[in-house]
Amino acid sequence: MRFDEPRLCPVDLGTGLLGAGDGHYRKTFADLKGLYADEQAFSAILAERADEVAYEVTSYTPGGAVSDLIVGVTRMEPGKVGNEYFLTRGHIHARANRPEVYYGQKGHGLMQLESPDGEVRILEVGPQAICYVPPFWIHRSINVGDEDLVMMFTYPADSGQDYGIIERSGGMKVRIVDDGNGGWAQQPNPDYVPRSAATIEKLLHDAGLAA
Repeated sequence: MRFDEPRLCPVDLGTGLLGAGDGHYRKTFADLKGLYADEQAFSAILAERADEVAYEVTSYTPGGAVSDLIVGVTRMEPGKVGNEYFLTRGHIHARANRPEVYYGQKGHGLMQLESPDGEVRILEVGPQAICYVPPFWIHRSINVGDEDLVMMFTYPADSGQDYGIIERSGGMKVRIVDDGNGGWAQQPNPDYVPRSAATIEKLLHDAGLAA
């Protein structure tokens, strides 16, 4: 029997990139239209930085089976749109019963989590902190520091991502903003639309958990 080969993937904290990987995608500021509340402030950023990278992900995917683990690194620029900190699009796993683990390596960030029925959790992630994202939790990263946020992540290789679940609800339930004292605060998102019972039931059903 031929076994898969081990692999070493070094992380460069200066660039926030994973070496010896096989995947790399970038999101420019132009790709993030519609994520932020202050459209005028976002338009001002686009006028100067539309094609600059807001965040990027480098990864290694050994295979597609549930027994495999995708590993990677995400790097996000520091900054704000108006008073709202830079963030990623966020997602739930397409196979929603798959977990994910993040490991902070550089910078000061938050993991914003939301259950399908609207429970909110905000976890601070700094260097050498491990953040466990349980199955079924929608999640996104937010950079609340003044330098790049760099985090390693890993999740089952068959997980997939559903980015639309946030858009279909008008965003996540809260926004993370500057509190005016050098910290951050939660602010209710007035555009948020709670998910229907049918939507939640389908997530559970697709994972084999619905009654």
